[in-house]
Amino acid sequence: MSSKILFGFHAVQARLRVAAGSVHEVYVEQSRTDKRMQNFLMQLHRLRIEPRLVDKNRLDGLVGHNRHQGVAAVAGDIVLAQSLDEVLENVTTPPLLLVLDGVTDPHNLGACLRVADAAGVHAVIAPKDKAVGLNATVAKVASGAAEHVPYIMVTNLARTLREIKEHDIWVIGTDEEGATSLHQSKVGGAIAWVMGAEGEGMRRLTRETCDELVNIPMAGSVASLNVSVAAGVCLFESVRQRGA
Repeated sequence: MSSKILFGFHAVQARLRVAAGSVHEVYVEQSRTDKRMQNFLMQLHRLRIEPRLVDKNRLDGLVGHNRHQGVAAVAGDIVLAQSLDEVLENVTTPPLLLVLDGVTDPHNLGACLRVADAAGVHAVIAPKDKAVGLNATVAKVASGAAEHVPYIMVTNLARTLREIKEHDIWVIGTDEEGATSLHQSKVGGAIAWVMGAEGEGMRRLTRETCDELVNIPMAGSVASLNVSVAAGVCLFESVRQRGA
Protein backbone atom coordinates (compact mmCIF):
# COMPACT_ATOMS: atom_id res chain seq x y z
CA MET A 1 0.00 0.00 0.00
CA SER A 2 1.31 3.46 -0.88
CA SER A 3 1.96 6.10 1.75
CA LYS A 4 2.13 9.88 1.75
CA ILE A 5 3.32 12.74 3.91
CA LEU A 6 0.74 14.75 5.84
CA PHE A 7 1.81 17.98 7.51
CA GLY A 8 0.31 20.64 9.75
CA PHE A 9 -1.82 20.19 12.86
CA HIS A 10 -5.19 20.10 11.06
CA ALA A 11 -4.27 17.48 8.48
CA VAL A 12 -2.45 15.16 10.88
CA GLN A 13 -5.01 15.44 13.69
CA ALA A 14 -7.89 14.86 11.26
CA ARG A 15 -6.26 11.64 10.05
CA LEU A 16 -5.66 10.53 13.64
CA ARG A 17 -9.34 11.09 14.42
CA VAL A 18 -10.74 9.14 11.49
CA ALA A 19 -8.09 6.48 10.86
CA ALA A 20 -5.32 6.43 13.44
CA GLY A 21 -4.35 2.94 12.33
CA SER A 22 -3.30 4.26 8.93
CA VAL A 23 -0.65 6.53 10.48
CA HIS A 24 2.75 4.82 10.36
CA GLU A 25 4.99 7.49 11.89
CA VAL A 26 4.57 10.94 13.42
CA TYR A 27 7.39 13.49 13.39
CA VAL A 28 7.43 16.43 15.82
CA GLU A 29 9.76 19.41 15.92
CA GLN A 30 11.51 18.93 19.24
CA SER A 31 12.05 22.65 19.88
CA ARG A 32 8.31 23.41 19.98
CA THR A 33 6.96 23.35 23.53
CA ASP A 34 3.92 25.62 23.21
CA LYS A 35 0.41 24.76 24.36
CA ARG A 36 -0.79 23.60 20.95
CA MET A 37 2.08 21.18 20.64
CA GLN A 38 1.54 19.91 24.17
CA ASN A 39 -2.11 19.18 23.37
CA PHE A 40 -1.03 17.36 20.21
CA LEU A 41 1.47 15.25 22.15
CA MET A 42 -1.28 14.36 24.63
CA GLN A 43 -3.46 13.19 21.73
CA LEU A 44 -0.61 10.97 20.53
CA HIS A 45 -0.15 9.60 24.05
CA ARG A 46 -3.84 8.69 24.29
CA LEU A 47 -3.54 6.86 20.99
CA ARG A 48 -0.35 5.14 22.19
CA ILE A 49 1.65 6.65 19.35
CA GLU A 50 5.28 7.45 20.13
CA PRO A 51 6.37 10.50 18.08
CA ARG A 52 9.81 10.86 16.57
CA LEU A 53 11.38 14.06 17.88
CA VAL A 54 13.46 15.74 15.18
CA ASP A 55 14.93 19.16 14.46
CA LYS A 56 13.37 21.67 12.09
CA ASN A 57 15.79 20.92 9.26
CA ARG A 58 14.80 17.25 9.30
CA LEU A 59 11.12 18.19 9.09
CA ASP A 60 11.80 20.68 6.29
CA GLY A 61 13.51 17.93 4.32
CA LEU A 62 10.77 15.40 4.97
CA VAL A 63 7.95 17.70 3.91
CA GLY A 64 9.83 19.63 1.23
CA HIS A 65 9.27 23.09 2.71
CA ASN A 66 9.02 24.85 6.10
CA ARG A 67 5.23 25.38 6.32
CA HIS A 68 4.55 22.30 8.44
CA GLN A 69 3.92 23.90 11.87
CA GLY A 70 6.36 21.46 13.41
CA VAL A 71 4.21 18.38 12.70
CA ALA A 72 4.30 15.74 9.96
CA ALA A 73 3.18 12.15 9.54
CA VAL A 74 3.70 9.24 7.19
CA ALA A 75 0.31 7.65 6.53
CA GLY A 76 -1.22 5.03 4.28
CA ASP A 77 -4.06 5.81 1.91
CA ILE A 78 -7.67 5.63 3.05
CA VAL A 79 -9.81 3.83 0.49
CA LEU A 80 -12.70 6.00 -0.71
CA ALA A 81 -15.03 5.45 -3.65
CA GLN A 82 -13.04 5.32 -6.87
CA SER A 83 -15.80 5.93 -9.42
CA LEU A 84 -19.04 7.83 -9.87
CA ASP A 85 -21.01 4.58 -10.05
CA GLU A 86 -19.53 3.44 -6.75
CA VAL A 87 -20.53 6.74 -5.12
CA LEU A 88 -24.08 6.69 -6.43
CA GLU A 89 -24.62 3.03 -5.51
CA ASN A 90 -24.09 3.85 -1.85
CA VAL A 91 -25.96 7.13 -1.35
CA THR A 92 -29.20 6.99 0.60
CA THR A 93 -30.24 10.62 0.12
CA PRO A 94 -30.60 12.70 -3.08
CA PRO A 95 -27.04 12.96 -4.46
CA LEU A 96 -25.16 16.23 -4.02
CA LEU A 97 -22.06 16.49 -6.19
CA LEU A 98 -19.47 19.18 -6.84
CA VAL A 99 -17.81 19.28 -10.27
CA LEU A 100 -14.68 21.39 -10.72
CA ASP A 101 -13.58 22.33 -14.23
CA GLY A 102 -10.09 23.80 -14.57
CA VAL A 103 -9.16 24.17 -10.89
CA THR A 104 -5.37 23.79 -10.85
CA ASP A 105 -4.41 25.51 -7.60
CA PRO A 106 -3.99 23.08 -4.66
CA HIS A 107 -5.12 25.72 -2.15
CA ASN A 108 -8.37 26.21 -4.07
CA LEU A 109 -8.94 22.45 -4.32
CA GLY A 110 -8.25 22.00 -0.60
CA ALA A 111 -10.73 24.75 0.25
CA CYS A 112 -13.32 23.24 -2.11
CA LEU A 113 -12.95 19.83 -0.47
CA ARG A 114 -13.35 21.43 2.95
CA VAL A 115 -16.56 23.23 2.04
CA ALA A 116 -17.84 20.13 0.20
CA ASP A 117 -17.33 18.03 3.32
CA ALA A 118 -19.13 20.61 5.45
CA ALA A 119 -22.10 20.62 3.07
CA GLY A 120 -22.36 16.84 2.93
CA VAL A 121 -21.28 16.47 -0.70
CA HIS A 122 -21.06 12.84 -1.80
CA ALA A 123 -18.15 13.35 -4.22
CA VAL A 124 -16.03 16.01 -5.91
CA ILE A 125 -15.39 15.35 -9.60
CA ALA A 126 -12.72 16.89 -11.84
CA PRO A 127 -11.14 16.18 -15.24
CA LYS A 128 -7.69 14.63 -15.34
CA ASP A 129 -6.47 17.41 -17.62
CA LYS A 130 -6.17 20.97 -16.30
CA ALA A 131 -6.78 19.88 -12.71
CA VAL A 132 -4.70 19.39 -9.59
CA GLY A 133 -4.46 15.98 -7.94
CA LEU A 134 -4.50 15.24 -4.25
CA ASN A 135 -1.18 16.19 -2.65
CA ALA A 136 0.14 17.24 0.76
CA THR A 137 -0.81 20.90 0.25
CA VAL A 138 -4.37 19.95 -0.69
CA ALA A 139 -4.63 17.73 2.39
CA LYS A 140 -3.37 20.49 4.68
CA VAL A 141 -5.77 23.12 3.34
CA ALA A 142 -8.66 20.64 3.36
CA SER A 143 -8.13 20.08 7.12
CA GLY A 144 -9.13 16.43 6.94
CA ALA A 145 -11.84 16.69 4.30
CA ALA A 146 -9.63 14.91 1.76
CA GLU A 147 -9.96 11.81 3.96
CA HIS A 148 -13.77 11.88 3.80
CA VAL A 149 -14.90 13.20 0.42
CA PRO A 150 -14.13 11.07 -2.65
CA TYR A 151 -12.18 13.05 -5.26
CA ILE A 152 -12.82 11.42 -8.62
CA MET A 153 -10.77 12.43 -11.67
CA VAL A 154 -12.34 11.52 -15.01
CA THR A 155 -10.99 11.36 -18.55
CA ASN A 156 -13.89 13.14 -20.25
CA LEU A 157 -15.82 15.62 -18.12
CA ALA A 158 -18.62 16.28 -20.61
CA ARG A 159 -19.29 12.56 -20.93
CA THR A 160 -19.31 12.21 -17.14
CA LEU A 161 -21.83 15.04 -16.87
CA ARG A 162 -24.08 13.19 -19.31
CA GLU A 163 -23.74 10.05 -17.18
CA ILE A 164 -24.70 12.09 -14.11
CA LYS A 165 -27.87 13.20 -15.91
CA GLU A 166 -28.76 9.57 -16.58
CA HIS A 167 -29.05 9.17 -12.80
CA ASP A 168 -31.73 11.91 -12.74
CA ILE A 169 -29.32 14.43 -11.24
CA TRP A 170 -29.82 18.02 -12.37
CA VAL A 171 -26.55 19.54 -13.58
CA ILE A 172 -26.25 23.25 -12.75
CA GLY A 173 -23.37 25.44 -13.83
CA THR A 174 -22.46 28.76 -12.24
CA ASP A 175 -21.89 31.59 -14.69
CA GLU A 176 -22.13 35.34 -14.29
CA GLU A 177 -24.28 35.39 -17.45
CA GLY A 178 -26.60 32.66 -16.21
CA ALA A 179 -30.26 33.40 -16.89
CA THR A 180 -31.44 32.49 -13.39
CA SER A 181 -30.38 33.95 -10.05
CA LEU A 182 -29.20 31.44 -7.47
CA HIS A 183 -31.82 32.74 -5.07
CA GLN A 184 -34.61 32.05 -7.58
CA SER A 185 -33.46 28.55 -8.55
CA LYS A 186 -34.76 25.28 -7.15
CA VAL A 187 -31.67 23.39 -6.00
CA GLY A 188 -32.91 21.24 -3.17
CA GLY A 189 -33.07 17.94 -5.04
CA ALA A 190 -30.46 15.72 -6.65
CA ILE A 191 -27.92 18.28 -7.85
CA ALA A 192 -24.47 18.40 -9.41
CA TRP A 193 -22.98 21.88 -9.06
CA VAL A 194 -20.42 22.73 -11.73
CA MET A 195 -17.77 25.37 -10.98
CA GLY A 196 -15.10 26.75 -13.27
CA ALA A 197 -11.79 28.27 -12.26
CA GLU A 198 -11.83 31.89 -11.18
CA GLY A 199 -11.40 34.15 -14.18
CA GLU A 200 -11.61 31.54 -16.94
CA GLY A 201 -14.80 29.88 -15.76
CA MET A 202 -16.09 26.64 -17.25
CA ARG A 203 -14.90 25.42 -20.61
CA ARG A 204 -17.36 25.79 -23.50
CA LEU A 205 -18.29 22.11 -23.77
CA THR A 206 -18.78 21.87 -20.01
CA ARG A 207 -21.07 24.90 -20.07
CA GLU A 208 -23.10 23.53 -22.97
CA THR A 209 -23.59 20.20 -21.19
CA CYS A 210 -25.18 21.77 -18.10
CA ASP A 211 -28.96 21.59 -17.72
CA GLU A 212 -29.08 25.11 -16.33
CA LEU A 213 -26.80 28.09 -15.70
CA VAL A 214 -27.32 30.26 -12.64
CA ASN A 215 -25.62 33.44 -11.50
CA ILE A 216 -24.63 34.38 -7.98
CA PRO A 217 -25.99 37.89 -7.28
CA MET A 218 -23.12 40.29 -6.65
CA ALA A 219 -23.74 43.58 -4.85
CA GLY A 220 -20.18 44.91 -4.70
CA SER A 221 -17.55 45.94 -7.21
CA VAL A 222 -15.86 42.55 -7.74
CA ALA A 223 -16.87 40.60 -10.82
CA SER A 224 -16.43 37.07 -9.48
CA LEU A 225 -15.78 34.99 -6.38
CA ASN A 226 -13.00 32.56 -5.60
CA VAL A 227 -14.13 29.10 -6.67
CA SER A 228 -14.22 27.74 -3.12
CA VAL A 229 -16.34 30.68 -1.94
CA ALA A 230 -18.71 30.25 -4.88
CA ALA A 231 -18.93 26.53 -4.13
CA GLY A 232 -19.80 27.26 -0.51
CA VAL A 233 -22.52 29.74 -1.47
CA CYS A 234 -24.16 27.33 -3.92
CA LEU A 235 -23.78 24.13 -1.92
CA PHE A 236 -25.24 25.65 1.21
CA GLU A 237 -28.16 27.05 -0.77
CA SER A 238 -28.89 23.42 -1.66
CA VAL A 239 -28.50 22.48 2.01
CA ARG A 240 -30.86 25.30 2.99
CA GLN A 241 -33.52 24.28 0.50
CA ARG A 242 -33.27 20.64 1.51
CA GLY A 243 -33.77 21.63 5.13
CA ALA A 244 -36.83 23.66 4.23
